[in-house]
Amino acid sequence: MESDSPGILKLEPTRVWRAYKGGKLLEEWHRAGNPQDGNFPEEWVASAITARNPGREAIAEEGLSRVSMPGGGPFLRELIESDPVSFLGRKHWEKYGRSMAVLVKLIDSLDRLIIQVHPDKEFAKKVLSSDYGKTEAWYIIGGRQIDGQDPYVLMGFKPGMNKERWRRLFEKQDIEGMLNALNKLTVSPGEVYLIEGGVPHAIGAGCFLIEIQEPTDYTLRVERKTQQGIVFPDEHCHQGSGFDKMFDCFHYDCYTEDEVKKRWRLSPKLLSSDRKAEHWALIDDEATDLFEMHRVSVREEFSHRTDERYCIIIITAGVGTIGSSGVQQNVGKGDLLFVPACLQEVRFEALVGPLEAILCFPPK
Repeated sequence: MESDSPGILKLEPTRVWRAYKGGKLLEEWHRAGNPQDGNFPEEWVASAITARNPGREAIAEEGLSRVSMPGGGPFLRELIESDPVSFLGRKHWEKYGRSMAVLVKLIDSLDRLIIQVHPDKEFAKKVLSSDYGKTEAWYIIGGRQIDGQDPYVLMGFKPGMNKERWRRLFEKQDIEGMLNALNKLTVSPGEVYLIEGGVPHAIGAGCFLIEIQEPTDYTLRVERKTQQGIVFPDEHCHQGSGFDKMFDCFHYDCYTEDEVKKRWRLSPKLLSSDRKAEHWALIDDEATDLFEMHRVSVREEFSHRTDERYCIIIITAGVGTIGSSGVQQNVGKGDLLFVPACLQEVRFEALVGPLEAILCFPPK
């Protein structure tokens, strides 16, 4: 590692407009003065991807993360493009080029999101001319009751659904029928769900979660308008595929609620534990080869070897320090960081309470 290699980068929060409301818990997380819900319910973390929002196409930089510096730092994407080997790692660069190959988000939903599906790799390549689909995973970090209802998600078709019946529900805009066609799962902090491309789903009201996904913003929608009355143009329903092909994006395998949990609710795996720290794999390469997510709980100190793979870090609790090569910086709940692949080791130290962090990784 050369002496002028980049160090760990602290990032500015990157709020992104969406067609549903939320975001109050995000603002509380960052200790904002007057936290409120609005149309910025998502925070994209270490993002080099621009958002796709109807009517906001002119905002070319929406979704891109900036490095936190006095007076304003550069976009992370600019730094990566200037030296992709140092930031992303040589093996990553040789396979994926300048693409980070993942996107990480924080989501706080006041509203239920519309029923949707994301493309798998085959559909994305064939129909959308994209090397990436949008398989994703959710780590539930909290939530709130909305109208007396606990946080929930919708996932997978119930038994009896097929393409023709699903299309008829869409054409009638029978929202109640579409909602009843999906399994509804109440969620709790600490749970992890994998949502493969092609699986119909929706994040319910009251969820606060970290999402890791393939690096696209392709969302195919079967509800023509949101609960707020925002109407989606045809293009933003089918993402350019056309309505006929849109229904080929869905996987019509059917599951009971227990089968959904067995297939897509992941069990965290304890990797190491001692008096100083615990280290868990929330999503590993047995679950998917598209990304990984770990959790560390540091009572005293913990070291992570990068193995020449970059890392995105979200501090979820506590106060402490994080550093590499003798350079440390203070961190606390809500801080967002990018660890370049050229660094050999990252060291965590807890100062006030356990220092809790989520570590997100690209494909190996």
